Amino acid sequence: MTVPFDLGAEVRRAVENATRELRVVNVLIAGRTGVGKSTLINAMFAGNLAETGQGRPVTMSTREYWKEGIPIRIFDTRGLEAAAYSETLEELRKHIASRANDPNPDRHIHIAWVCIAEDSRRVEDAEVQMHEMLARHVPVVGVVTKSRSDQGFKAVVQELLPLARNVARVRAIREELDDGHALEPMGLASLVELTLTLVPESHRRAFVAAQKASIEAKRDHARSIVATAAVTAAGLAAVPLPVADAVMIVPVQIGMIAGISSTFGLDLSVGTISTIVTSFVGAGAATVAGRWIVASLLKLFPGIGSVLGGLISAATAGTLTTTLGETYVRVLCTLFEVSGGETPTAEQVATGFHEALTSAGLAPGSVTTGSDT
Repeated sequence: MTVPFDLGAEVRRAVENATRELRVVNVLIAGRTGVGKSTLINAMFAGNLAETGQGRPVTMSTREYWKEGIPIRIFDTRGLEAAAYSETLEELRKHIASRANDPNPDRHIHIAWVCIAEDSRRVEDAEVQMHEMLARHVPVVGVVTKSRSDQGFKAVVQELLPLARNVARVRAIREELDDGHALEPMGLASLVELTLTLVPESHRRAFVAAQKASIEAKRDHARSIVATAAVTAAGLAAVPLPVADAVMIVPVQIGMIAGISSTFGLDLSVGTISTIVTSFVGAGAATVAGRWIVASLLKLFPGIGSVLGGLISAATAGTLTTTLGETYVRVLCTLFEVSGGETPTAEQVATGFHEALTSAGLAPGSVTTGSDT
């Protein structure tokens, strides 16, 4: 069967759409020297940003860090111990206000974390003043770092930082104690969940993609993409036009794959998405197209045949699109769990996806494109 669409063009279009929809989220992290900001950044976000990201000064006490391909920029604010702290605070205020007035929302500061080490057992005046200034411009979360034993300290932080939307306790890395016991990382997924409720909806996918602490957040956002694609595919298939539904639906599935890939923080290049899409085209597209033949033939008959054909195609389209999407999400969750949150290669993803589709009963096949017969 000929499927008259240009696979390469569809992949390019899907990549362009996914890239356009993925914004850049900006997180400001404030805290005294030694509070564990760099450790927190590296534990929370892909790419070891605090160690390997590019950096540039944006004020005398604040540096901006980013890394190509990761849709987040970290603003690391230092100088809380400086003698000229009031000048530092005013400088930062002007910078945040300037960004807030920028017509490009990707330039805004979207959320601020004020970090306080639990082992200090105190909140300094500088930290209180910092949170008061930040809260006038952006949502603020208090982050208690190096958490080992609360002993009421979280409540103290909540009392002294009343403008913070909430306070989260985190331990970014595994700690070995002198008595031989170990404390595992904690609180990172909760900080992700809390942050997602506060950043603008338009920038949540960027945060989900950039963070590596919560695979569940990636999974949940990806499933919403699957659900939308399934509804779209079913709607297209219900149109009473013979054969055309298969042509329209495969691009929807390619767009779904690109959107899920974006949510998991995979490289959004044509080469990467082509490698992944080829695994589902090889394993499923011929089967997908073939299963529309009977329904498409029914559409050739006027009246009830046309309606029945549309209903059968809609159900098939929605089910198959959901199967493809949920299988892809499950494969990515497994790969990210195995890698500890680090991004797998396109080849690893494609191999895992192809194997999972084959196991699901979508037998390997091929699809012809262009004018081939």
